[in-house]
Amino acid sequence: MEEFEVSGNNLIRWVVSHLPEKLQTPFAETVVGIILLALLVFFLHVIVRSWLIKLFTRLGKRANHPWYDALMQHRVPQRALFFLPLLIFYIGVDWVSDLPEDLLGFFMRLINSLMILVFARTLDAFLSTLHTIYENRPGLQRKPIKSYIQLLKVIIYIIAIILIIAQLADQSPWYFLSGIGAMTAIFLLVFRDTLLSLVASVQLTNNDVIRVGDWIQMEQFGADGDVIDIALNNVRVQNWDKTIATIPTHKFLEHSFLNWRGMQESGGRRIMRSLLIDIQSIRFLTLREVEHLKESYLLRDYITGKLEEVNTYNKKNLKKTNIITNGRWLTNIGTFRIYIFEYLKHHPQTNKELLTLVRQLEPTSQGLPLQVYTFADTTQWALFEHIQAEIFDHLLAVMPEFGLRHFQQPSGSNFERFAGGSKRGADT
Repeated sequence: MEEFEVSGNNLIRWVVSHLPEKLQTPFAETVVGIILLALLVFFLHVIVRSWLIKLFTRLGKRANHPWYDALMQHRVPQRALFFLPLLIFYIGVDWVSDLPEDLLGFFMRLINSLMILVFARTLDAFLSTLHTIYENRPGLQRKPIKSYIQLLKVIIYIIAIILIIAQLADQSPWYFLSGIGAMTAIFLLVFRDTLLSLVASVQLTNNDVIRVGDWIQMEQFGADGDVIDIALNNVRVQNWDKTIATIPTHKFLEHSFLNWRGMQESGGRRIMRSLLIDIQSIRFLTLREVEHLKESYLLRDYITGKLEEVNTYNKKNLKKTNIITNGRWLTNIGTFRIYIFEYLKHHPQTNKELLTLVRQLEPTSQGLPLQVYTFADTTQWALFEHIQAEIFDHLLAVMPEFGLRHFQQPSGSNFERFAGGSKRGADT
């Protein structure tokens, strides 16, 4: 070490000896010493850093481990290697001759501050690496820890800032910490949203309210799509039109929202749609229609059993069974309702483990709503729409077999037909 120091001092004097006589002063030796030290540190950093990165890359390729990819992705080795030049400068600055104590102390404090900053940035990158490794583990993607990682980073940088200010001011860190109490009100005002979001993020994660990948609807913020990121301050939702909605995390505790995760996990998506039956088309079935519908395998058992039940009741309770209004008989709307139910039960793409029903709702000016309530056996949007359309294609097409008509508001062609009929009536 002493030999290296002597050689360094000789080099400094040799450089100064080639300066003009007016500049050959102790101060010049100090300046030249600092410049030479800085150049030495720079070149050593470039050379050693390049060599170590190549070595690390070679070892990483041999290991073929996910940790290596994550460390390189977040540049952990590159950030950590900044310690080397700072350490060399820290040691070498003592060898610069005639360096004033105050200036030496300033350099030491500056280097210490830079080391703290490098350590904080390296720790930041390492936490990002941990987050990447965690996200790539099977089954853990839906339990995000990003908000906790971000909170740790905030704490690290707050501590680093306090230590750096303490180093530069040559004061104890406790000196600055003692003044934080007086700044609490300002701190709460400035970081209000961050603190609220922190509490919300912890509650959302611990209570499993939302996960990455959940389909949520939050109309007041224009969100209707999949959650793609849960961070400390906000939650990002990719809508179905591929736009991104960014919502403050604490808003999820202040406002209601709809989470479709239950539907996705159930393995079925609900179909709930009504057929509007024209009330004027509702009537009793004729014997010929009953025999015709009995040929349907979906209705065979129902009609057979129902006819026995109706005939038994009518014979037992009625004297004049030939008058249909005196007894019970099959209606087209009731038979059609049973047909829909049996059709849904036998459909290959409805979920048989979930509820299926067909019910009449209250009649309206638009007819009698016959509601179909069942579940498709998929949660994929496109396939679900295909199944739903296929079901109602069939039901609308089969309605005339029961003598039923679907209600439809009169359109232009209807009025033209009415007008044509009225004109022909007037001509006659």
